[in-house]
Formats: sequence, structure tokens, C-alpha cells
Amino acid sequence: MTDGMTAPDPIAEFQDLFARAGAREPDATAMALATADATGAPSVRMVLLKAVDAAGFVFFTNYESRKAAELVANSRAALCFYWPAIGVQVRVEGGVERVTAAESEAYFETRPRESQLGAWASRQSRPLASAEALREEFARISARFAGQPVPRPPVWGGFRVRPQRIEFWHAGEHRLHDRVLYTRAGEGWTVERLFP
Repeated sequence: MTDGMTAPDPIAEFQDLFARAGAREPDATAMALATADATGAPSVRMVLLKAVDAAGFVFFTNYESRKAAELVANSRAALCFYWPAIGVQVRVEGGVERVTAAESEAYFETRPRESQLGAWASRQSRPLASAEALREEFARISARFAGQPVPRPPVWGGFRVRPQRIEFWHAGEHRLHDRVLYTRAGEGWTVERLFP
């Protein structure tokens, strides 16, 4: 980001920082996902970024989970990445949509087999009698798909956060942090620097 405050591509800037963080952080893909239900009550949890491009930021989940239900009720979300090793935080806010079935299929096929089986075994966010009950369900699912590819569960897939705002925060001495906010403006972005 230059001091002239020109408006380069914030996705490209994110990808550069993400690559830097990936070389230094235990898991640079970890991000906080904040959602709100139909009444506006917020909730937040950590999920993993699986793709980012000009269209947005993609993560995957069970479509019957609490987060998915909240995204259906209120199709806006916020993400927050924090990479202390490089002194950067990135905040993203925007609308949310499901990715295509083809995108979900393509990603599901790359998952380790045990993770594929786990997607079938977990009824995410629902009450669970015991840890043993989950292990038993995993064993049952493993036997069901023994010797064959594991198909994607119909209730499992991705969401894409289409950013309307992206803020980059760089740690500064004496808490004089550098904050730069990009706001969607048609096909491009406006950009401004904020007080820390």
C-alpha cells in the first residue's frame, strides 16, 4: 500500500500477506467467522480458509450447522485473520452465498479419507450423547464406504464471503498501527487510511 492511497487490488494484497503468513504461522488459514441470527444475536467461531480469489473467501461446513443456519437467516458475515508472526490483522465483511455443488465436490475430493468420513459421521452442532457415540458412528460410516470412494454428503459444502470491506492492520511502534480500509465501489474499490 502506498502513501498516495491509490486503490490497488486488496485481494492481491491479501494473497501476498497470506503467503508471507503461511511461511511463519502454524496455520495461516485459521480465521474467525462471525455470523448473526435472524434476531441479530452474534456468534463467532474459527474456521479454515480454503480458497480466495476475486470472487471472495471460501470455507466449508455442514449446511445443517448453526453457522449455516445463521447465514441463511442473515446472509452477511465478517472474517478476521490475525497473524502475529508478521504483525498483521485482516478484517473482511460482506454478503455470503453458497459455492456451487461442483466447487464443493472438487474440494471434498481433496480431503483426506478420514475427513470425508467425518463429514458423514458428524451431525454438526446437534446434541451428542457421548464421544463414544461419535466414534461408533464413524466406525459405522467407515464400514459403509469400505473399499469405495466416499461421496460428498448432500448436507456438506462451501460458502463464499463476497467482500464489501477489507481492512488491513499492520502493527506499529507505540501502538501507532497502520490501518487501511478498502470499500467496494462498483467493480473497484475506494481506499482510505484510518486512525489506529
